[in-house]
Amino acid sequence: MRGIQTNDDGTIVVEGAERTLTYAPRLVTLDDGTTVAHESQGGEMSSVWATDLGGDWFVEVAHLGDGPVGGELVMTATHIGLDETVRYVTIGDLWADELPSDVPPSWPVAVDLALGLMEGDVHVVGADITKDDVETLHQRLLGALHG
Repeated sequence: MRGIQTNDDGTIVVEGAERTLTYAPRLVTLDDGTTVAHESQGGEMSSVWATDLGGDWFVEVAHLGDGPVGGELVMTATHIGLDETVRYVTIGDLWADELPSDVPPSWPVAVDLALGLMEGDVHVVGADITKDDVETLHQRLLGALHG
């Protein structure tokens, strides 16, 4: 496979030259058994974790703030090729088609920070959404929070 793909179960797999990473909204696992989760989800990560998958893939995982569940992770995967560098971002469960009746105050902040990761030529992976969709979600969250 070598590359990035979204599975039917919503996980995202990034396969580098040396290691493979599987992303889920609140848990990241490497094929060597390493797991990454936010401390609110029983993990040890408080804000950012990064790894080189070997050769041409570099991954950063961040907790930008709680969304609807808490402990949601955002992932940026960068493929460094000979002719171009391509960035992919997934916001996992920070994305929601429908808003709950109670929006945590940290959710719109986390989505705003995730929008900052989507600058320039970036591909949004995971849910079938665009940066514009994420901007719309941010506005909906602010509206739900502040009326």
